[in-house]
Amino acid sequence: MSARVDKVVVSGVFSLDGQDFDVDNNVWLVGDDDEVLVIDAPHDAAPIVEAIGGRKVTAIVLTHGHNDHITAAPALREATGAPIWFNDQDRMLWDMTHPDVAPDRDLAPGTRFTVAGTTLTALHTPGHSPGSTCLHAPDLTTVFTGDTLFCGGPGATGRSFSDHPTIVRSIRAQLLSLHGDTVVRTGHGDDTTIGVELGNVPAS
Repeated sequence: MSARVDKVVVSGVFSLDGQDFDVDNNVWLVGDDDEVLVIDAPHDAAPIVEAIGGRKVTAIVLTHGHNDHITAAPALREATGAPIWFNDQDRMLWDMTHPDVAPDRDLAPGTRFTVAGTTLTALHTPGHSPGSTCLHAPDLTTVFTGDTLFCGGPGATGRSFSDHPTIVRSIRAQLLSLHGDTVVRTGHGDDTTIGVELGNVPAS
């Protein structure tokens, strides 16, 4: 398999409900020496562009609409010419950050991306936000979970547009059915596996 996964950590501020938090965001690059797909575009496009290193960018895929995952998306689009894919159910969050520009394409459930010989499929996993979406890459034994599932359990649901019972249902229906060895590559923090997280997700 020629595709590989690279990570860039970009630091900045997450803002919602009148509060600001300093955060470190994971940006995932899936591809080879020629082309790459970028998952999330937080804070500052420059370190992402540097990691791309002149490769063709096939898509910029955003896991959800919180500002710390989308701030750099328009600048990254301008730098690479790649379209921004975004689940329209999070459009109210997008518009808080980018009221004057729009994403390019709707990241609907089941959307498939092919890059460097591997396929990623969009899994709609609402709860952290209504449009939260994960990307499953079975050839790489990997799922990119944004802020839906972390090392230690479900993502946060204490803010606007989030709901705890919904995120638990999403994780159980869409993620915990994946093979236990599947590596969970998250929006913040360390990797984990589906097998490890089976014990960290409540029944409801």
